[in-house]
Amino acid sequence: MDVSVWAWAAVIGGLLVVLAVDLWIVDRGEPREFSMRQAGFWVGFYVALAALFGIGMWVLAGGAKAGEFFAGYLTEYSLSVDNLFVFFIIMSRFAVPKAYQHKVLLIGILIALVMRGIFIALGAAALANFSWLFYVFGVFLLYTAYGIVRQHGKEEEVNENIVLRWARRALPTTDDYVGSKVTVKVDGRRMVTPMLIVMIAIGTTDLMFAIDSIPAIFGLTQDAFIVFTANAFALMGLRQLYFLLGGLLQRLVYISYGLAFILAFIGVKLLLEALHSNHVSWAPEVPIWLSLTVIGVTMVVTTVASLLKARSDARKGGDVDAPTSPQTTQQG
Repeated sequence: MDVSVWAWAAVIGGLLVVLAVDLWIVDRGEPREFSMRQAGFWVGFYVALAALFGIGMWVLAGGAKAGEFFAGYLTEYSLSVDNLFVFFIIMSRFAVPKAYQHKVLLIGILIALVMRGIFIALGAAALANFSWLFYVFGVFLLYTAYGIVRQHGKEEEVNENIVLRWARRALPTTDDYVGSKVTVKVDGRRMVTPMLIVMIAIGTTDLMFAIDSIPAIFGLTQDAFIVFTANAFALMGLRQLYFLLGGLLQRLVYISYGLAFILAFIGVKLLLEALHSNHVSWAPEVPIWLSLTVIGVTMVVTTVASLLKARSDARKGGDVDAPTSPQTTQQG
């Protein structure tokens, strides 16, 4: 059997085992809210797991492949922060009890991982046969970056996709949640609960984000194994990041600019490398270390700038409110 097949089997099997252990540990006993301490531990665990995987790639496949993995992982993890804003909106819209949110996210993210796997396989096959798609991906990423900047500051909206609309129409659904159950019998009739509907919403909404992020990572590497593993590790830590960041997301005011810059950079990189591969003499080949540096520095700068602005705004708000309404200031 081919070594690559063993590698795929080992990675997928390992991910399933880790996720199963994660779910078993978190879901033991009565449902409860995900604590900050738990979230911090699991975020650190999944980041460390990704780092160990990258080091393993360095040892087994060389620095170039490891660099592609780390660049892809950082890109996917950075772009996934944008998902969290939408996840908050979905959780609020469906009024998901906090004690069940971790289970909703886990199942939703598993759905997303399967769908992304299919999307990655199709994308890799298409790029292998139609090299002109690199130009399409490059232009698409530049357009997406422009769209993100244009939408900056506007309220995030979630439009129901076709799968979610079909599920709401076709599946008989109870009015209220029944614990963490996804199906229940009512008067002898099998019905689904809103828990299943929100899981479908999370999983299918993530696929819409994949339309941006998958072309972005293909701009860093055309190795389908690296694309999948970078996506998998980013998604695995996304659930815990949701609980760890909490209200902090609202303070990351410049994060959209950082994401737009990363997408634009990768879009330009794709176009330059497509031209370079077509023997255009002036078009350079962008090295992976430069991509990794740009992505990392961009996220650090935009995160720090966002937190500094949030702190400055909080001080200004406190100064304004303090003389007139101390109670309001305390609540804020």
